Amino acid sequence: MSDEQKNNGVPAPREDSGDVIGVRKGMFGANNGGDTSGYGGLVRTVTLPGASSRPYGGWFDEVADELEGALEEQDLLPANAIEKTVVDRGELTFHIAREHLLTVARTLRDDPALRFELCTGVSGVHYLGDKGRELHAVYHLRSLTHGRLIRLEVSAPDSDPHIPSLVAVYPTNDWHERETYDFFGLVFDGHPALTRIMMPDDWQGFPQRKDYPLGGIAVEYKGAQIPAPDQRRSYS
Repeated sequence: MSDEQKNNGVPAPREDSGDVIGVRKGMFGANNGGDTSGYGGLVRTVTLPGASSRPYGGWFDEVADELEGALEEQDLLPANAIEKTVVDRGELTFHIAREHLLTVARTLRDDPALRFELCTGVSGVHYLGDKGRELHAVYHLRSLTHGRLIRLEVSAPDSDPHIPSLVAVYPTNDWHERETYDFFGLVFDGHPALTRIMMPDDWQGFPQRKDYPLGGIAVEYKGAQIPAPDQRRSYS
């Protein structure tokens, strides 16, 4: 990438075209001729961004270099901790192996050249088609010292939804981790009190997972019940 390209904000080149995790047909997923949008013949793949290759552009390379060097100083090979680095839509994302998340987070917080002092929370994502890594936790880290913002992303399979808690590194993550556990079922190992924060303590399942049933949940108001979508109006 030339200096002119960097200055024009051209994104870093991709080493691959990304991970295809599904195929969607039509505009709204309706089938059996029920798509009334006029786009029933539309077929498109669902792809997660692939790894980017250097140079990433701007200060992204400085952060990547410093993080990799700081991990090496701790006798941790960067390739073992950072699964891939993605530059997409003007954001820098490090995909971190969950067993090294605590080490990477402490390094990003404490290294003088990095100083990502603030984690603004964690969000859960459920990709049914991302086999073996269906559950993702996404963290936004901000450096107040250097005025920078990066993302960390960690994945876990549905069958083993465990990720280390970052409360010991970023105490503000306390309630954010509880919310992500409540809605997605991600278990944050080491959290001081991992309990539901929105749903009742005895609630079954995790409402924001893609395979969670819609509707049909009993409502505690005069014995009412919300019918499931397939018992209401359907175009499929």
